[in-house]
Amino acid sequence: MTHVPHSSIRGTRHMVASADQLASRAGSLTFERGGNAVDAAIATNAAIAVTGPHLCGMGGDLFALVHTGDEVVALNASGRAGSGADAAVLRDTGHDTMPFRHDVRSVTMPGCVDGWLALHQRFGSLELDEVLAPAIDLAEHGFPASPLLAGASAHLDGAGRDQLGELAHQATAVGAPVRLPGVARALRSIVARGRSGFYEGEFGEGLLGIAAGYFSSEDLRTAQAEWVAPLTASCFGVELHTIGPNSQGYLTLGGALLADRLDLPGDPDIAHSVHLLVECAKLAGFDRPDVLHEHADGRALLRTIDARHHLLDMERSSDYRTPHGAGDTTYLCTAEAGGLAVSLIQSNASGFGSWLAEPNTGINLHNRGLGFSLVAGHPAEFGPGRRPPHTLSPALATRAGEFVSVLGTMGGDAQPQILLQLAARLFHHGHSPARAINAPRWALSGPVTGFDTWTSGDGPVLDVEGHAPWGAALGERGHRVNDVAAFDSTFGHAHAIVVADDGTLAGAADPRTRVGAVIAR
Repeated sequence: MTHVPHSSIRGTRHMVASADQLASRAGSLTFERGGNAVDAAIATNAAIAVTGPHLCGMGGDLFALVHTGDEVVALNASGRAGSGADAAVLRDTGHDTMPFRHDVRSVTMPGCVDGWLALHQRFGSLELDEVLAPAIDLAEHGFPASPLLAGASAHLDGAGRDQLGELAHQATAVGAPVRLPGVARALRSIVARGRSGFYEGEFGEGLLGIAAGYFSSEDLRTAQAEWVAPLTASCFGVELHTIGPNSQGYLTLGGALLADRLDLPGDPDIAHSVHLLVECAKLAGFDRPDVLHEHADGRALLRTIDARHHLLDMERSSDYRTPHGAGDTTYLCTAEAGGLAVSLIQSNASGFGSWLAEPNTGINLHNRGLGFSLVAGHPAEFGPGRRPPHTLSPALATRAGEFVSVLGTMGGDAQPQILLQLAARLFHHGHSPARAINAPRWALSGPVTGFDTWTSGDGPVLDVEGHAPWGAALGERGHRVNDVAAFDSTFGHAHAIVVADDGTLAGAADPRTRVGAVIAR
């Protein structure tokens, strides 16, 4: 039975929350060694890149929001397609959507390591060897396979198991010892030589070997991390910040803007309140496949969504085709007294990503290229040097410039839907982090991959968590309700840290992770 904490963890100095207690411990240790919230975030991410390769890793992408104490800055470390990308070739061989697995063309250049280095260069206070030391120790000396890692490994097919090699053959049962010496070498190379130690070292050489004609040496030399302006909207009494396109984060803000126009009931756990949020999410997102691409204007997208408020049906389910499914990602957050805080999300896309691995280090590669379109002339068409539309969408809240909260979740297409529910509970209803995160959730559900919410030809299905009291009532309003077990990963792994009324930090990690933890001091 899932352990559900009844109250938020409190701290006066610093806090870290993640989907793996070993990773949270790495972040906490980094704080104790004198590191700041950015050092702790990198350390936490590096550790879970070792212990949670079904969720994230150095073969994936990264987005981050940082509250510096004075302002919010945003980092887009999502990778670009290789210089050999050619949508016409895929179409000519019978593809009408991007290959999902077992095809290197769905692998974009991993941006994670570039993201770590950009964060560390701008904000880090410890030396990089100290920041990455806990992750190196886990990779070299081993860690017990978590229930989610062992479960994900069991779903690999024969080709996937062959590709992932020692990882797949070690993580066969809960608690089985796993050592990843290739990952440790890659981390040590980053410490010794910076980005060239990774992108032009063992990892880069192996990537070129399995992607000849798709990636080039120049692709490897091109940094993937870019500091960008955050996308911001005022709603629920806070300024809510996220990453702009190519991220789908605008959907979180768009849904919140629509909901903020409504007279939401005082009780978020009655069917009418839930119905309104579901319909706001549908109105925000139904046209995402047509409008989201790397050069889209996030502010213009928000204006378009906000103008749809008159279309919202206050009583009945609409027929917008907006189903979703779960995606495998990790979200983590850190904060310290004084306002420095990090909202970081990092992913391999679907579980273990492409089910391909770089052969020298064994690092598995994401399949973020699945976000591209193969429609000729589409603004998100697969092509060289392009960034795909991305489901990753962290969030951060301020009030009059002061830090209020960091929050985020895994969940593929459902991330903005889950964040809308959390933001409403945290900022509109004033719930504590634990109460908001433990509350029952809903998610619009896609039929196949977890990334087909907005492209499925079927009508929307509303997944409802088992401990929700409102499933039957939503069915009476015309929603196609699908009952799912309580505290299921379908509904994301969400974490949040907020500044409490007394100025201390309060946080919670999602019990749906089964091994997540928030650690504070």
